[in-house]
Amino acid sequence: MPKNWFVLRVQSNKEDRVRESLVRRAAAEGVEGRIGKVLVPSAVEAEIKGGKRRVRETKIYPGYVMVELDTDEQGLIADDLWFLVRDTPGVGDFVGSNSRRPQPLAAHEVEKLLGEAERREEAPQVKIDFEPGESVKIKEGPFENFDGVVDEILPSKGVVRVIVTIFGRATPVELEYWQIESI
Repeated sequence: MPKNWFVLRVQSNKEDRVRESLVRRAAAEGVEGRIGKVLVPSAVEAEIKGGKRRVRETKIYPGYVMVELDTDEQGLIADDLWFLVRDTPGVGDFVGSNSRRPQPLAAHEVEKLLGEAERREEAPQVKIDFEPGESVKIKEGPFENFDGVVDEILPSKGVVRVIVTIFGRATPVELEYWQIESI
């Protein structure tokens, strides 16, 4: 039987619990072979709060879970599998269902969603909470205690370009995002 991807609407902040419940229920009912992957697309972000670097996982699509299910040739889910998924605690409904027969995701949609999740897993993205034009104070480094204005943010490097006035001249300085603070 072919497998197709479906999106489930679930309770917010309960995505991981729903995923675990669905996998556990499938094993208990003996249909784990008919349910493929159950994914909660998430990304890893690095941020500095209170002077400490923290890495945390955030949901890319809060309130949604992707599930791969066996379908027949028309893309329809068998009744027993449909009821198993729908009756799992925390599951609201299938996305894109106007009746008891939800529509599977198209192949290009699945590639896009899975590719996005994989790209975000490769390297933690740095979350930089500054805006161009924002006034900042430098906390560390050779320009400590200087004030400046954010000129550009380079999240791929984790660097912020700040315009600092040195000897009466505006000078761009690249600093790590954790070396500055808003004023």
